[in-house]
Amino acid sequence: MRSKLREKCGIFAVFGKDFKAARLVHPGLWALQHRGQESSGIAASDGKKLRFKKGPGLVAHVYSEEDLKKLTGHLAIGQNRYSTSGDFFDAHAQPIIAKINNKKSIALAHNGNLPSVEKIKNFLDKKSISTKGLNDSDMMTQIISYFVKGNNSLEKAIGKSWPYFTGSFCILAMDEKKIVAARDRCGIRPLCIGKLNSGYIFASESCALDIIGAKFLREVKPGEMVVVDEKGIRSIQVEKGDQKLDVFEFVYFARPDSIILGKSVDQIRQNLGKQLAKEHTVKGDLVIPVPDSAIPAAIGFSRQSQIPYYPGIIKNRYVHRTFISPEEHTRDRIVQLKLNPMKHILKNKRIIVVDDSIVRGTTCRQIIKMVRDGGAKSVHLMISSPPVRFPDFYGINTPNQKELIASYKSHGAIAKEIGVDSLHYLSYKGLIQAIGLPESKLCMSCFTGKYPIDIGERSKEINFHPSYAKI
Repeated sequence: MRSKLREKCGIFAVFGKDFKAARLVHPGLWALQHRGQESSGIAASDGKKLRFKKGPGLVAHVYSEEDLKKLTGHLAIGQNRYSTSGDFFDAHAQPIIAKINNKKSIALAHNGNLPSVEKIKNFLDKKSISTKGLNDSDMMTQIISYFVKGNNSLEKAIGKSWPYFTGSFCILAMDEKKIVAARDRCGIRPLCIGKLNSGYIFASESCALDIIGAKFLREVKPGEMVVVDEKGIRSIQVEKGDQKLDVFEFVYFARPDSIILGKSVDQIRQNLGKQLAKEHTVKGDLVIPVPDSAIPAAIGFSRQSQIPYYPGIIKNRYVHRTFISPEEHTRDRIVQLKLNPMKHILKNKRIIVVDDSIVRGTTCRQIIKMVRDGGAKSVHLMISSPPVRFPDFYGINTPNQKELIASYKSHGAIAKEIGVDSLHYLSYKGLIQAIGLPESKLCMSCFTGKYPIDIGERSKEINFHPSYAKI
């Protein structure tokens, strides 16, 4: 069972006449591995034929040297995937490939989620296009293909399909000759544009531009479609944008070396820790982070509180998600495959543990037990975000609301369950202040239950409690 939030995917694209595009997409996907570890895929074209390679596992496992040699051409798109619900199916690895005719194909990589697929499903059903076994990304590919078959260019087909995309999406689509990048009107998931020599790059995060030496140009605007082909780059504003970036990009998802909405992710996370220390005074001997995403917040907390920082929990960086069932004696110790306490550091100390969020509470409870077993005298947990009380419907694998511990347990009950001497969350106002952007620019639905893009029939799954008004 996953107890941390997981992002759906990372996407990356390259167009340049002088490039071996797949060779650049490959390291780009390495840089975005944190956004998806279930599968990876690359589609590439030499202007005449579209070729692809995809499969389950990490970037390091999916591609061989022979695979990259076969992915010839000057334009390519790629994706690392996390499924947002249910189990992973190999058939759902992306990019999704759709054959238009004997000479033409399209490929699509999607980051986000359509919480309601009724509108797109009804359209496809009326056109006698089967939707059996298709997820939201598959249906998006099918409707775009339908319009391409009607003699529309790829960008026009996406424009015609746009009204049926009822949810959050960053997409990269390509045919044999062009790449199209598009972002929903709220820009909930990030997507940026880079320049490398005479070519153009698209990436979920700016850190992936850095790895190939590309220069950051700008972000794809909410509601915008950007087309790159042999004629150059051009922009089409499909609908008026209303920026609502998912706040968890700053709290947890994005790599700390990325820049989003002009802000350093690392600096914001340090600010979250500093603000947390301003709001809550706790006596302790040592501040330790839950690695890796909470490290900057722990540093910020330490600097503000003047309590020494030390990495008291060590992360095994070579352990990733596995599909192999653990042996009976290790089943309850899965967390220690990834994390292990530094007992000589923790012994007889008052420990302040900093983490970014609590979802179900399962992993958190195991980590706290680990710290106590390491000899800590007392354990105080500091969370660098407010309580997560509502599920996400825009591309995160948050469980249903009944599994979110803060949605049904009081503050004190949560502290007791996870086994800490005290538990403190960053306030809602403190979160916004630390980020330094207007609240109106952020999607805060996991904290507020207010969803900027209509979630359709999924709204029936949301329950509010009077105490939630105190956020």
